[in-house]
Amino acid sequence: RVQFENMAVHITLPESRKKPAAPDEPKHLVTPGDVITTDTGYMRGHGTYMDDDKLKASVAGVVERVNKLICVQPLKTRYNGEIGDVVVGRITEVGQRRWRVDVNSRLDAVLMLSAVNLPGGELRRRSAEDELMMREYLQEGDLISAEVQAIFHDGALSLHTRSLKYGKLGQGVMVQVSPSLIKRRKTHFHNLPCGASVILGNNGYMWICPTVDDEKVESSGGYQQDLEPVPSADREVIARLRNCILALATHKLMLYDTSVLYSYEASRQYQVKDLLQPDVAEKVADDTRQRLQMESG
Repeated sequence: RVQFENMAVHITLPESRKKPAAPDEPKHLVTPGDVITTDTGYMRGHGTYMDDDKLKASVAGVVERVNKLICVQPLKTRYNGEIGDVVVGRITEVGQRRWRVDVNSRLDAVLMLSAVNLPGGELRRRSAEDELMMREYLQEGDLISAEVQAIFHDGALSLHTRSLKYGKLGQGVMVQVSPSLIKRRKTHFHNLPCGASVILGNNGYMWICPTVDDEKVESSGGYQQDLEPVPSADREVIARLRNCILALATHKLMLYDTSVLYSYEASRQYQVKDLLQPDVAEKVADDTRQRLQMESG
């Protein structure tokens, strides 16, 4: 005979929920080997191959057509960078006049010494002394925000942090999601009204931190390292945003400033720790989806 004493049991009652509306046009989903078209007039793009005059998919994903070009966008993949993308990365190696950066891609990205702001925003040629001081600027394990400047022939990315909005990241939380869930917008830096700042990296790495003071960033040249204790209220906001973003990512909702803010507002009725429960996360995601659909429709 088994006795259960002082065990906390979490029970929720069933409730009626609105089912999300079906999309008007179903997407063309394919799996590897599926025939996309037998028309030889189309050009072969990424994720496709020719076999017996038939264009077939080489990956599982969504078929996209641009005029006569057909490609398949994978549902789950590593980050494939484009010039101008905003990324959040972690320094993995300090080399000769360059840093190696993990950006969730097949290959580590490269950040050249000539492509960073010097502390204080000083403009001059990089000297041998700067090369010796590289580990003082950025060392292994440091997190940075940067922009993709170029793409090498092997697919590796070249980054730069010349703008004052990029640079070393201070105190905060990094969240990793699939890069396909990050919606491309004009800006990926957002100061949310709930009291936190969010960087939505195109590479699937997101950074959540207390609201950044632009004057401090400009005076430090992008190398601010504020080690003051973060107030409890700010930590709670950051933790709530993190859990909301994970809930949206679990239920495959696109991540951008509006969806993150709506999910935060929908989660206010729950405690932060409750957002880790699957049923609560599903409710928050459903409420966010319905609100986004009402605004778009």
